[in-house]
Parts: sequence; structure tokens; C-alpha cells
Amino acid sequence: MMGVMQEPVVPVPEDGPADDLASAALALARQFAAGSTMWCVAPQWPAHGRHVAVEFVHPVIVGTRALPAISLDAAGAADSLRLLARPGDILLVIGTTDAPGVVDLLTRAPAWGMTGVWLGIGTRPSAAPADHVVWQEEVDPSLSARSGDLVLLYHLLWELTHVVLEHPGLLAIEPACTEEVCITCSDEGQVAEVRRRLDGGAVEVMAGGHLATVDASLVDPVQPGDLLLIHAGVAITALAGPGA
Repeated sequence: MMGVMQEPVVPVPEDGPADDLASAALALARQFAAGSTMWCVAPQWPAHGRHVAVEFVHPVIVGTRALPAISLDAAGAADSLRLLARPGDILLVIGTTDAPGVVDLLTRAPAWGMTGVWLGIGTRPSAAPADHVVWQEEVDPSLSARSGDLVLLYHLLWELTHVVLEHPGLLAIEPACTEEVCITCSDEGQVAEVRRRLDGGAVEVMAGGHLATVDASLVDPVQPGDLLLIHAGVAITALAGPGA
């Protein structure tokens, strides 16, 4: 019987971001297994955003399921994500450190309850507002739209995600804390995005993908779109102004 041809698996370069790829692939596989959708944005190179979405929708291994992935136009990405994304979804952004809107989108991702993944080339950011950063350094960003370096990066991520999905024992998401009351967890701040102002110095915010009401009197004035760091129902500092 003639076998079904499959696309060859591309080996991970010895000097490539193997650890970052493995960590991101594990996270993506767990999110997909839990029913998440991946939203792809590539402000500098929209074709790459469409390409990576198509790759995840197209099963790499015969018999595997398609993974839900959607490419968004960078110009209206924030508005689309506020309306359509669900808590637990994935935001995959492709771009260099100076790509317009990349940092703002990734900074807002936690407020929307999304896992942020940043794929890039060139100079790696010293600090990145993303859960996972997969970077190909020593590559000229001006050539990325035509070279295969960036394509190789997300092809590897795509294939490794499917590899993880073949091992159900890796897919369980362990809770960060098993205690009924955890001093550490309860002391953490949350990134929140202001939705609207209320009376008495209160504001309605989106935090972790859920609506909440917090006291913003310590950081007033605030307006819709502002990012705040909240703790115990109080906004303790302002992070950024309204995004695109």
C-alpha cells in the first residue's frame, strides 16, 4: 500500500532558540487542548501573520485536527480582540522590537485573559511583555519578509506544538496554587484595562478576561483604554494610556 506523503520535519538549529520554542510549544498545545483560539498579528509583515494562521489550521501530521487560528489586521487588532477573544485564548505577535503596536498589544493581553507569544528577529528585547518570547537573533530584519528565517521559526513552533499534542500526559495544566488561601497569589497585582468610568472614583475594568469594578481614586484621572495595575480591588498605578 502506498503511504501518504507528509511534510518533512525541520530540525531545530543547534544554535537556535530551542528552549524558547519548546516552552512556547508546550504552552500552545495545552491552550489548544483546552479549546483556545490563537489570534495572529504581524504589523510589519501581514503576510507572515496570515501564513502562520494557515499553518496552524492545516494539520501537519495526517490524522491530527486543525488548530483554530485567525489572522487579524494590525490596524484594528485591539478592538477585534476586545470583542472576539475569550479568556484563555492566545495572542501570537510577529515583529521586531520597534514594530508599531506590538508592545501595546502584548501588554494588554493579560487584561484580556490571553497568553502572549512574541516571535521576532534581530535584536532581542531586554524586557518583553509576553509570556513566551521566541527570537531569531543575528538576522537582518530588513530581509525578513523575503528570507526563510522567520518562516522557519514559526514552522518549528507549529510542528513542535503538534508533537506535544501527541502526548496527552503533557497537556494537563497544573494549577499555580493548590491552597484554598494562598498569601503569595493573593498578593499579586493584575493588569487591567479600563472599560468605563463609574461614580465615586470607581471604574469598570477588564482583568484576566473578566469584568470587575475597582477603586481608581489613587490614580485618577483615568479614561477608557488606560491600563492599570490593580490589587485587592484598588488601582495602584497607571501603566499606559489608551491603545489603538
